[in-house]
Amino acid sequence: FPTRRSSDLYLKQKIKQASIYPTMMITVSTTIVVFLLMYVVPQMVDVFKDAGRELPTLTVMLLALSNFLQTFGIYILLLVIIGIVLFRRALQQKVNRYKFHKFLLRLPLVSRIIKVSNTARYARTFGILTRAGVSVLDAMNTANQVVSNLLIQDALQQAMQKVKEGVNISRALKETKYFPAMSIHLIASGESSGKLEMMLDRAASYQEKDIENLIATFISLFEPIMILVMGFVVLLIVLAILLPIFQMNQF
Repeated sequence: FPTRRSSDLYLKQKIKQASIYPTMMITVSTTIVVFLLMYVVPQMVDVFKDAGRELPTLTVMLLALSNFLQTFGIYILLLVIIGIVLFRRALQQKVNRYKFHKFLLRLPLVSRIIKVSNTARYARTFGILTRAGVSVLDAMNTANQVVSNLLIQDALQQAMQKVKEGVNISRALKETKYFPAMSIHLIASGESSGKLEMMLDRAASYQEKDIENLIATFISLFEPIMILVMGFVVLLIVLAILLPIFQMNQF
């Protein structure tokens, strides 16, 4: 189904765009801070140590952190790499993947992005299959396969079982508590008017727009917070270098 593929690609691209910018900012910021701590701070502080002056507490603390990174930095990097590899291997087991997906659904903004993106893919696929003449139950079962979160998958599987027992599609999907109220309203309207596939497409489009808004909100919140954190860290480093100079000028 080319339409489903293009919809999935659209959602994946939007989510990737949301993750690339924060990842790059964190990587670049961390690299700069580590470079300052490991190479700039020690060289600057050595000048004051040679003068025989007692260093301020902030300078001593940052110098200790710098020495720690110089001594154990490579081991920390290796531990991080090993941790990532072990984490990825652990996720290959369904039990661990289920726990991780459950954890993600507890994170405020991340949870909403996961819910909206998965239910949008589900609604889009469900609508395409229904339009193609596939029975409702088969369409729900196939649409559930495009859902990536295991908890949402389970909830939608239960919804399919309820529909099989005679419950309305909109009510069954509403009871999963993963679909937004507007999407449920559109699906219910489609059931009553006999235009289910069209309303499923509208519900998917509504949720895709919601994802765009969520991504815009995420980036608008992340950028100033990251700038403030980086500004604070750099300020500490600058103060650690300037404080000994101020002390020397007092004598």
